[in-house]
Amino acid sequence: MAANPLQKYKAERDSSRALQMAEGGAPREKARAFVIQKHWATRLHYDFRLELEGAMKSWAVPKGPSYDPKDKRMAVHVEDHPMSYNTFEGQIPEGQYGAGKVIVWDEGTWRPMGDPLQGYQDGNLKFELHGRKLRGHWALIKIKSRHGKDNAWLLIKERDGLERPAAEFSVIDEFPDSVATLPSPEGAKTK
Repeated sequence: MAANPLQKYKAERDSSRALQMAEGGAPREKARAFVIQKHWATRLHYDFRLELEGAMKSWAVPKGPSYDPKDKRMAVHVEDHPMSYNTFEGQIPEGQYGAGKVIVWDEGTWRPMGDPLQGYQDGNLKFELHGRKLRGHWALIKIKSRHGKDNAWLLIKERDGLERPAAEFSVIDEFPDSVATLPSPEGAKTK
């Protein structure tokens, strides 16, 4: 693990021009945060973030999450983000890293299933989400790349009784908007 998990994040941004936070946020080991930010950058994608080791481990999910276990969504592991970034909504200016509009698409807490550090290191991270839009058991599974890159993962909904066929339900189509102004879901502690 990196000694300074935010080093890459800070190196890619001009702190004098960036709207996003460079640091901040307090760890919450008993109720770890998760957030998904819908990001209209070069291409629309969903930034999936899990609190771990004092930062937000982050994956860009081009097609967004799916409640269908058959949909194995590509999730590209990207730089860690500060926990204070979890509430960021706004427009990242042209010429800045990640330029484009960002909204908080989902938020809540997550509970690891097993040792989260070991799962992350092994590329087999299983967890339960308690969010406004995403609930239940999920997995992030690292895949081997033919091109020598080690940042390719899959985001998969596990079978737990909450899964739904893609032909019947698309969470990203049914709930496209920000959750920033919505009340917290029952049982989820987001603050």
